[in-house]
Amino acid sequence: MNLDSLLLYSRKRTPSTAQIMQLVLLALIPGTLVMTWYFGAGVLINILWLTICSAALEAVTLACRQKPLRPALADYSAVVTAVLLALSLPPAVPWWLGLTGAFFAIVIAKQLYGGLGTNPFNPAMVGYAVLLIAFPVDMTRWILPIGTAESLPAFQNILPQFLGQPAETMDAFVGATALDQFKQDRGSLTIAEYWQGNPLYGALAGQGWEWINVGFLLGGLYLLYRRLITWHIPFSMLASLSLLALVFYDGGSSASHGSPVFHLFSGAAMLGAFFIATDPVTAPATNTGKLYYGALIGILVFAMRSTGNYPDGIAFAVLLANFAAPAIDYGLRNRTTRQTP
Repeated sequence: MNLDSLLLYSRKRTPSTAQIMQLVLLALIPGTLVMTWYFGAGVLINILWLTICSAALEAVTLACRQKPLRPALADYSAVVTAVLLALSLPPAVPWWLGLTGAFFAIVIAKQLYGGLGTNPFNPAMVGYAVLLIAFPVDMTRWILPIGTAESLPAFQNILPQFLGQPAETMDAFVGATALDQFKQDRGSLTIAEYWQGNPLYGALAGQGWEWINVGFLLGGLYLLYRRLITWHIPFSMLASLSLLALVFYDGGSSASHGSPVFHLFSGAAMLGAFFIATDPVTAPATNTGKLYYGALIGILVFAMRSTGNYPDGIAFAVLLANFAAPAIDYGLRNRTTRQTP
């Protein structure tokens, strides 16, 4: 089925799981292309490698569980998990790190809970969180975006890095992200003093990251247009994050944690709001519950960015909210029952 037929079909009837996943992958393209432009071929290498690993791990696990392979592999859910995890990883991580993340995402977080539709936690974020805790050095060595270095590393330098044999020349191309530097290295400088002359800062947020977030925002709006997600989670997440950033923003003193615009267009804000937090399996079922759920994620993201040890916080915020989702639905059902005469 070609793309035009897929879009026409999706307008006429409720799309299947495979068609929904294909449309999600389509919506990820703008942000992925911008990310590849700023960070190089390592982004695409991660996507290809994790897709292969995730499909293979899903097949092996299904075979061990004596479940049919074709229906599960044909629904594209493993591919979406692989792409979301790949987009969260630094573009020059070794092969074994990606494989480890895919194992925890597909085998532990998804298949051991029964497969698609029964997992309580977002699989891609489980894989990412495990890697960040277990391998913090590898997970914080990002290739510097184009515009902060003379040029991106050539493919012949990235390939040894991927194969676990880091090229010495890669040291000139890797470093912390803008969010990480902003949190760890600012010291007593005001925001203006810290960012003045710092090549990691772009026009609104981190160099490259602002446009990456715009790309994922466009993809998220496409998901809303196709009615594959509702507005409740992205709106409440981004609104609560913006509101807290505004309340605690004092104009940029040394104690300030950044403006609302900086928080919205840095890190994985838009990817998290539209593609990760909206996972229907791990989010509340009701629209009211989704508002509470999204607001909780936004609050946790700001708390982690401002006071925690991890610079972004999207993964841990989503996983904590996944844990709270059943309680949110339960509380809303009980309230509705009490209010019913």
